[in-house]
Amino acid sequence: MAVPRDQTTAFAALPSPWEHDELPSIQAHLAEHPRKVWILDDDPTGTQTVAGLPVLTHWDVPSLQTEFANDHAGCFVLTNSRGLTSDRSRSLHRQFIRNLQQAAEGRAFTVISRSDSTLRGHYPLETDVVADGLGGGDLTLIAPYFAAGGRYTLNDTHYVAENGQLVPAAETPFARDAVFGYTKSYLPEWVEEKTDGAVSAQDVICLSLELIRQGGPAAVAQKLTEAARGSVVITNATTQSDIEVVAAGSLAAETAGRSLIARTAASYVCARVGQRPPPLLTGKDMIEPAGARHGGLTVVGSYVPKTTAQLAQLEARHDLVSIELDVSDLLVREARSQTIAAAIAKMNIALSDGRDVVVHTSRELVRSSDDGANLSIGSEVSRALVEVVQAIAVRPRYLIAKGGITSSDTATEGLGVKRAIVAGQILPGVPVWRLGPETKFPGLSYVVFPGNVGDDNAVADAVAKFNPTTSS
Repeated sequence: MAVPRDQTTAFAALPSPWEHDELPSIQAHLAEHPRKVWILDDDPTGTQTVAGLPVLTHWDVPSLQTEFANDHAGCFVLTNSRGLTSDRSRSLHRQFIRNLQQAAEGRAFTVISRSDSTLRGHYPLETDVVADGLGGGDLTLIAPYFAAGGRYTLNDTHYVAENGQLVPAAETPFARDAVFGYTKSYLPEWVEEKTDGAVSAQDVICLSLELIRQGGPAAVAQKLTEAARGSVVITNATTQSDIEVVAAGSLAAETAGRSLIARTAASYVCARVGQRPPPLLTGKDMIEPAGARHGGLTVVGSYVPKTTAQLAQLEARHDLVSIELDVSDLLVREARSQTIAAAIAKMNIALSDGRDVVVHTSRELVRSSDDGANLSIGSEVSRALVEVVQAIAVRPRYLIAKGGITSSDTATEGLGVKRAIVAGQILPGVPVWRLGPETKFPGLSYVVFPGNVGDDNAVADAVAKFNPTTSS
């Protein structure tokens, strides 16, 4: 079993990073060999490393055709499948691939299945469905590295950085997820566990840091082109340079005829579309006159311990109106409507008066022994938050949604988002969308705040950026 390691000591023992900057070569390759990258995002947080790319919440054929025609290197498609049952996720992915093939009209494309950097989600179901829909699997690339969240892979083991320690992912609260839990941090064994033994750990191919840092893209490309059809390949990475070398090698392998379906966190997506995380947005970038005199709204649905600590700091540092939705009440029909109505009334009064508001769920986790029931509980809670957002009576100065499912449902059902543009990041790993004209508040800066990103002060720091007197 993997054990925690001192981060500084572990990183100091690694070989020096690859000496060349591969981003220009990636950009040149993309210009010479156009191949639209479709990023199937199982919650909205996958946009946390890029800027200027569109996000679709509807993927009918005409919408996909429109995106094929524009010059963006990639396009995000919000599936929100981490909040769905396996059957619903399977059906959704099958329909998307059918629509994509029809919309492509012979044009080349690549599919990335973007998921959680702490290894939660419907794997291998989603990559299997994509592979089957595209005529059979070739290679599946697993790349969960995500620096802004402290997710690193070294010696083929995935870690979460906490207080200077690299904690094996399976030893963190994320691995005890009620639906997507796991017991292995060593990624070949994790693949075997998640595939129920269909792929054995000994058959998993590993891109080591020695290979990446000493052989560069050519060595990565050779490893990928020589891999047997149907192989699962995991990559180590502790820097953006590492993941850019892998992206450059993947492009070379694709050009040589290999078909890759990547199951990755956000950092690989950024490299694969030829970007690096842009400079952080300032308050001036995000605050618009239309809502400047009103209060801002933060909606918190995530229940992970990190979010609870961030909520406590938000309430301690800012003078705001805090409204709690008791999850137990939301699950009882008689109490549900009264609880939601009271929250809406209190919220609208405060926003109109220029007061910032946080609407949050109670912090005690309500769970069942059944995976389907747990998803149902999550859906009920999310629907309550959606009802609150739908009832906002004035344009808020900002809107922050905390948690993957919360931010997805708030966007699509609460605000009516069909297409948005990623404006950038407010904090490392925290994306901001500019809402489209079809939404409840066109042009609003919408902050998609992952449940598992940032230190205890992160949400409070984000709110501070929207304070006209202190934003920077």
